[in-house]
Formats: sequence, structure tokens, C-alpha cells
Amino acid sequence: MKPTLHLLCNAHLDPVWLWEWEEGAAEAISTFRTAADLCEEFDGFIFNHNEAVLYEWVEEYEPALFKRIQDLVRKGKWHIMGGWYLQPDCNLPSGESFTRQILVGKRYFKEKFGVEPRTAINFDSFGHTRGLVQILAKSGYDSYIHMRPNDYPVKHDYRWIGFDGSSVICNKVFGAYLTPRGKAVEKCLSFIKAEPERDTGLILWGIGDHGGGPSREDLTIITERMKKNDGAQIIHSTPEAYFKERAASNMPLPEIKESILPFAVGCYTSQVRIKQKHRLLENELYMLEKMCAAAFVQGLIAYPADELQAALKDLLFCEFHDILPGSSIQPVEDMAIRKMDHALEIASRLKARAFFALAAGQPKAKDGEIPVLVYNPHPYPVDGVFACEFQLADQNWSGTWTDVNVYADGKKIPTQVEQEMSNLNFLDWRKHVVFRATLAPSSMNRFDCRLITMKKRPARKLKARNGKITFKTDDLTVVINTKTGLIDTFRAKGKTLAGANAFQPVVLKDNDDSWGMQVKRFDAVEGVFKLMNKKDGTRFSGVTEGLIDSVRVVEDGEVRAVVEAVFAYGSSAICQRYKLPRHGTSVEIETRVHWEEKSRMLKLRIPVTAKNCVYRGQTAFGAQDLPVNGDEAVAQQWMSVIDAKHDTALTVINDGTYASDFSGDGLRITLLRSPGYSGHPHKEAIIMRQDRYSPRIDQGERLFRFWIAIGRADERARAIDREALSKNQKPYALSFFPSGSGTPLENFVTLSDDAVIMSACKKAEDSDALIIRLFEPTGTERTTTLAIPSAGITHTLTLKPFEVKTVSIDRTTKLIKETDLLER
Repeated sequence: MKPTLHLLCNAHLDPVWLWEWEEGAAEAISTFRTAADLCEEFDGFIFNHNEAVLYEWVEEYEPALFKRIQDLVRKGKWHIMGGWYLQPDCNLPSGESFTRQILVGKRYFKEKFGVEPRTAINFDSFGHTRGLVQILAKSGYDSYIHMRPNDYPVKHDYRWIGFDGSSVICNKVFGAYLTPRGKAVEKCLSFIKAEPERDTGLILWGIGDHGGGPSREDLTIITERMKKNDGAQIIHSTPEAYFKERAASNMPLPEIKESILPFAVGCYTSQVRIKQKHRLLENELYMLEKMCAAAFVQGLIAYPADELQAALKDLLFCEFHDILPGSSIQPVEDMAIRKMDHALEIASRLKARAFFALAAGQPKAKDGEIPVLVYNPHPYPVDGVFACEFQLADQNWSGTWTDVNVYADGKKIPTQVEQEMSNLNFLDWRKHVVFRATLAPSSMNRFDCRLITMKKRPARKLKARNGKITFKTDDLTVVINTKTGLIDTFRAKGKTLAGANAFQPVVLKDNDDSWGMQVKRFDAVEGVFKLMNKKDGTRFSGVTEGLIDSVRVVEDGEVRAVVEAVFAYGSSAICQRYKLPRHGTSVEIETRVHWEEKSRMLKLRIPVTAKNCVYRGQTAFGAQDLPVNGDEAVAQQWMSVIDAKHDTALTVINDGTYASDFSGDGLRITLLRSPGYSGHPHKEAIIMRQDRYSPRIDQGERLFRFWIAIGRADERARAIDREALSKNQKPYALSFFPSGSGTPLENFVTLSDDAVIMSACKKAEDSDALIIRLFEPTGTERTTTLAIPSAGITHTLTLKPFEVKTVSIDRTTKLIKETDLLER
């Protein structure tokens, strides 16, 4: 029996990579025009293409061609493939962002072409998180095509099982997603030779990466081969047609229950500014939606759908698999930062609009009080340290100093005044107030500041003694070694897992490969940052009036103490701050890096005292075990080292760092690396030109933040996702004097359990219904009650382990129905 080979013609067309977006748009138009010509010329030929953004460019810049494509789609000669906005990185975006890639893309293709693909494709993405499976299954997909990792040990077709048990059929493409000109039939013959037992196969062909697609030469050769009809039946086809025939064969498939990794592990770190800005924009947008939905449902503003959509598209574009991973040229990096800043500016203006609307009903401030309002977007209480700056009513030139006490509901709460962002050290005027509080869920929280005049600023009580700075509360002990600047003891509620010399910056040998595509780990330690001597530390710190210690207490009050240490290595320097809480056990580490090393990597090392630990990390709508052999791992908002023997876990929350490794040497968080821009390895070739200066990635100043906690393993597992989300979607604080008008608002949305996450809360795409998306993050079935007090709505839901559940709420009828991720 002759095998049937489904020829899938496509044009792998990166919108940006070694070129900027304008060139990508030009190539998209040219490629689509050529494809349309050949569709019209060759009977039976079908061209397949995906990525809504490319069609948007054609629609805007060559509308006549766009109409031709619409006609070809109606005739079945042009197939809309994939259905996403573009092919993003498939490791770093959140589960919510993957959902929006599909939602925006499928809605566009349905509107413009009346079609909805059932096979998703991400040919070139550098690995695929297991969390995608549930997203695909709940977005109308039954199948998925990918190429990378090239060496992943599965041949062609398999069933991919998600965290929640859902599944899709996958095809790992034979060879590559493209072919050289005139070589499509040769690829078919190679498949027949390599897979003689197969009765059906999928062959991707077309010229790429810079567009191209079908060629007249290839189509002529293919047509002649079809006439011969020997060796195999070759047909022009589509992804859906291939999977339909594959399903009909009833052949058993291997099952994969893991993320499809690793490939290009350096891309978990390269161009860290893009990664950090992407994380910021993701969370600003999804928090903003929650605020806008609250204001809209309560009749305070019109929902800004168009403005939100414009910002969202900026985010989705910058998730492209050569932007977010950091494998593009420097002008593309600059463009991405600019594009995300554009979206952040939109978000900033909308957030102000929603915030002031949600301040309705807040009473006027009493004489002598300065109000601080903090909006908590989360449907559960958030406990933490919050900060706000404000101006005193008048400049204080008297030589006295103004202290601030913060009150909640008339009761004083822990407060301290720290260094403001400005530097008017001659004048008492601007105040940076830090306070510890528990915020009520999904509502505006009111705090009132009362001023106290003091002769001078209080002296810091925490000091170094016998070569140590020892910080101790009932729940937390931290000892910082003043000879090394590192933490030697970290004990929380009697539990410890971090060893001595914790949070040491370590430098590793790297190369100029932007992708890190030839390695799976980075383990060649070259050296470590060491504490500066007084002279160098003083100069680096910009101090001109005498020498200061290189480990020093810079803030100390009833909320926290802040200790900073300055380190040097080669041409680089680090200022590292340890923020130690008077209440609670979460320690914030702030690492400000001035990086000038070339072809090197920087990690932050935390030794671990226990053996045989499990290492886990958050992924898109899931959590998974990570390697414990030193291989580079990828995770999202948190990682966790679990010592099951002693029921202890050390958790690390971040706000834009994705890579790490874990082994017997402990946990090493990857901060940055400095290869060349788009530095591609090839055999033994030297990557960078050796006759000139070449810019390297991530030179200059970069800032990293982590929140470290140690506790019982089950408690940390249950709490970590909510804690991480509150650090990434930070409650918004602003000093604002309300008018006193309006009706006080109730909590907008609440959840009754202690773990379920609200991934999204927004207006529906096609109605005024409210869309709420929940996620169970711990791997344990949970029941929670969703309440919207202002509408008199309560609804109890049960979520299976790692389940994503979306509900649509009609506010008029109070009807609640479950939908898929496309809100159907």
C-alpha cells in the first residue's frame, strides 16, 4: 500500500529577527502576492499560512491583495492555518497571554475569513510548555504541530497530555518547517526512505525564514511527480486534513506527559530587559482589566475595550519567538522596548481613570491627615508591605523632621519613612512612607497618614557587631556577614534550608551564541563577585564625604530593616539590598548589577543544606518538576526547593527572571548573559567578528528583585501562587484627597478558598457580560465560592487539579454559565 504524503506548503516568515518589522511587512506582502499567483496558476495547490499580524499588514498596506486572499480562502485554495496572532515563545508567556494569542487571532480570522482552524502550529518556538495542552483543548483545537526541540526523543505523532488530563494530538515535523528551492520532492523521498512503515506522513515545504513560500520550480516538479503516482500518493493538503486521516487510522500513539524541552536554554535569559518589561506589561494589563471591569460593572466608567485591545496587541507582538527569547538584532530589541512602553503608557492612563472612579464614596480627609488609597485587584486579602510617596503641605525649613504614622480604620499600623526617590536632603518636604497592612479583596483600601514633628530623624538601631549584622524577630533570623556581604543564616519559624554565603553573585564562562543552542547547562564557574574594600565601595556608591562601610544598614524601622552590600568583579559591580521584615518571613533581595563582562553569565547562588531535594517551578497554568542535575531550567513567577524529609520548602518569587539551575551545589538563579546580538553558532566557526568592536547583549545597569521564604512544604505550595501574583500584579497605591461624594463601594469579587487564582476578570468580547477566569494552581481539587456582592451573585465551583475554568456572568439575569477560553 502506497503511503499518502500530505504536502503542507507554508512560508516561515518571521515578522522580525535579523531584520526590522518594516522589512518583515514588505516580505509578507511579497510572499503572499507570490503565493496568491501560484494558487491561481496551479490546480489543486493549497497555500497554508498563519499569524494574524501578517494578514493585518497585508490588509492595511495592500488591500487589493487581501481581497484576493479572501477569495482564495473561500475557494479552498488558501488555508488559514494555526489561528494565533503570531508564533510566540512557548515557555515565557503566562497562561493568560497564551489565551489572548488565540483569542485575538481566532477572532480576527473568523471576522475576516469566516474560518476557525482546529490545528495550532508553532513551528519555530524554542520548546513548548505542558500548560499549552489545556489552553489548546479549551480553545477549539484538537491537534498541534511543532518542530523544536530538534532532538526531542519522539518521532512525528504523539498524544500530548496536559496538567489537567486534557490532550491534543501532536506532530513533530519531519526534517524542518521549510525546504530549499526545488527540494520539496526530495524531502518526500527522504521521508519514505526514513519511515517505510508509515502509511501517512506530513511534509512541510516552502522557502523561509525570510518569507518566500512556494516556488514555481517546486510546484512544477511536484505536479510531475503526482502524475507518476509511484512510491507514494502525494497530495496538496492542510493540517486538519492530515490529522483527520491520522485519526481514522486508529494507530496507537505514544503519550507524553511533560513539557517539550529543552532547546536554546540561553534564550531563557538573553535580553533580560525585554523579559522584565514583558512581565511588567503582562501584569499591568491583566490587573488593569480587573480594575476596569470593577469600575464598569459598578457603573463608574465605560469599558475601554479599544484602548485595552491596542495595548494587548503590543504585548502579543513582543511575545514573538525571536523577540521575547532575545535572539533578534539590537534594533529589534529597541523596537520591542518602545512598543511595550507604548502599551504601558496606555495602561497608565487607563489605570488612573479606573482608580479615580473606584475611589467613589471615600470620605473627605480630616484636618491634618493625608489619605493614601490602595486598590487591591485580587479577590482575596493581600498581606504585605506597601509604599507610597506624597508631598507635605508646605516645605519644612525649620531644621526639624516630620515623621509619619499610618492608620487603618483608626488603628495605627507599622509604618516607617524611608529615603524618597528624589534627593532634596537639605529640605523636609517629600515623604516615602512604607507600611505593613492587610488589604481587603477587590476593593479600594483607605489609610490615613498623621504627621509628627521631631527634632531629627530617628537613628538606626540595627548595627554590625563582631563582623555580623544580626536581624531577629519572633519568626525570622537573618545573619549577614560583614566580611563577605552575604547571608550566613536564614531561619524562618525554626526552619532553614539555605546554607552560608547565600545570594552570592557567580560569574560563569559563556559564549556569543544568543540562543545557547548547543548546550543544556552553564556550569563553568570563572569566579565570584567579592565585597569591595571601603575605598572602592565608597567610590562606587558615589559618596564624597568620607569613607563608608561596604556592608551597611540604610533603613531601619518598625516595618523592616534594609541592609546593602557592594561587590565587584572584573569591570562590573553590584549593589545588593536585603529587605528584612519585622513581621512575616519573606525577605526581599534587590540586586542592582552594573555589568560590563563579555561572553559571560551571571547567576545568584543559594546553597542548600538538604540532600535529595525536589525542584519545582511555575509554568503557564501549571507547575512542574525541574531538573536537579544542573541543567538550565525555565519557570515563571516562582521556583521552589522542597526537602520532603524535613517538610521544608524554600520558595523564590521573581518579577521578570525565568532561568535557573539546581544541583548538589544548590539553587542558582540566572540573572543575565552577554553574548552577541543574533550570534548564531555553526560548527567550529567563530561567532563574532574579530576585527572590530561588537555590541553585546545586556551591558550596563540591570535591576532584579526576588522574594525568598522558607516554611512548611505544604503551606508554601498552597500560598506561593497567590503571593507571586500579588508581587507581579502589585496593588496600586496613591495619595489622593477624595471629594467625599459618591456611594461607598463593596468588594467587587471574592473567592472563599485559600489558593485559587483569578487569572482574568474582564468584559466579554461580544456583550456586556462579565468574564472571570479561575485557575487551580496546587494540583489538588478545590471548591471555591465566587461572589460579586454588588450584584448579589454567588456561585460555587469545583476545579480539578490544575484546571482552568472560565465563566460568563450576565449581570441582568444573574445567569452564570461556563465557557471555553474563547468565551463561547
